[in-house]
Amino acid sequence: MQGTPTGGIQQTIGDPRLQLAIYSATRRLIEHRAGAVGSERLPDYQELRTRANQIKQHTIEHLDHYLEQFESNVAAHGGKVVYCRTGEDVSDFVLGLAKERKAHLIVKSKSMTTEEVHFNERLERHQLETVETDLGEYILQLAHERPYHIVAPALHMTRYDVAELFTKTLGVAKEVEPEKQTKIARATLREKFLGADIGVTGANFLVADSGAVVLVENEGNARLSTSAPKIHIAVAGIEKVIPRAQDLAVFLDLLGRSATGQPLTVYTSFLSGPRRAGELDGPDEFYVVLLDNGRTKLLKDPEKRQSLYCIRCGACLNHCPVYRKIGGHNYPWVYSGPIGAIITPQFHGVSEDGWLPFASSLCGACAEVCPVKIEIPKLLLKLRSEVTEAKRAQGSGGVERFAFRVWAWLMTHPKTYLALARLGSKSAGLLPKVGPLGSWTSQRELPPMASQSFHRWWAQRRRS
Repeated sequence: MQGTPTGGIQQTIGDPRLQLAIYSATRRLIEHRAGAVGSERLPDYQELRTRANQIKQHTIEHLDHYLEQFESNVAAHGGKVVYCRTGEDVSDFVLGLAKERKAHLIVKSKSMTTEEVHFNERLERHQLETVETDLGEYILQLAHERPYHIVAPALHMTRYDVAELFTKTLGVAKEVEPEKQTKIARATLREKFLGADIGVTGANFLVADSGAVVLVENEGNARLSTSAPKIHIAVAGIEKVIPRAQDLAVFLDLLGRSATGQPLTVYTSFLSGPRRAGELDGPDEFYVVLLDNGRTKLLKDPEKRQSLYCIRCGACLNHCPVYRKIGGHNYPWVYSGPIGAIITPQFHGVSEDGWLPFASSLCGACAEVCPVKIEIPKLLLKLRSEVTEAKRAQGSGGVERFAFRVWAWLMTHPKTYLALARLGSKSAGLLPKVGPLGSWTSQRELPPMASQSFHRWWAQRRRS
């Protein structure tokens, strides 16, 4: 991994408990997915993937049209769309609204987009209490950690870790049974739901032809976050829009199966505006915050814009041998795994965290399981090229370029190559101690050298 900050990685790799937690959790998700997308359960799985890819491609290529259509339909139902270029714009809007409405407590359902913009931290600096209501996110909030996984944010924590955390932060007796831990969290969170002034959610999909916000969840906390408070704010990236309600059937067939192996998640909610006359619950005010935060930069490149197809299922993380080894917190941004390796450099620029595209074995497992057929390995190679070009423009990476020029010269001079190969086979054991190669070999084990080179073996075979 070129330029990788290895301290945290070595710590993760050297922690047997953490390694077991990551492997156990991701293995279960892999097995559940495999059972859900098998030919007997979902015979048209590959056709659904192709259709999802086509819908996403069409939508991203006509994004301006569908965003305008979505905004018009939200307004027609009494809601309001707010466009935000940065994370600061999102928090500024919410803070301004909270001040106008004299709000003091916000309840939130799970949202990677709000994690992306550090939503909770920004609001808490202004003494506005924000409480996560998804169990995994609530645990992480108490632990002051960011998500470890897109779908299972507290994947790295055992029930014993949670027991200690609840005792320390909530002042309850230590309880290691997950069912009882859930009851402890529920008792605390129900009081928050009842006292909340604003509910904030993300959005899995935004339906252009109806103005509906679609939320997919398993715990029911999103429904309480959207119906109990007087104000509902949905924060979503601009890429979450899809053209029609009919298109949802494709994505709902794929999302639950790819994420957790479920044919359909427990709760699928369609929200389109504030409470209407005669309705018993729902908010008085309804806002959809559409976030750019670097997304429009991806639209310029016809190839890289496919990064925006992602539906945040997490399947690529579960199948990635790198993620399963180094975990989620060693990725520099909130998005980890293969999808994080391609969107982080694009959102932030390849000069920042330029090592990420190299943090891959290019095995292709991520592309094989992606429900919307994002060509992740292909994009990683393109980003690697851009990182190299950026280094060249900055005048760095000279040693590496010189090494490849020497290698290219050797490849065109076979006699010199063979002579150096014979010398190298005798001194291979010294490589870890030699200059620039030390960084390379510190993360890799060289196989033992063969007693006879292939060239010599071939020459002998030809003579015989």
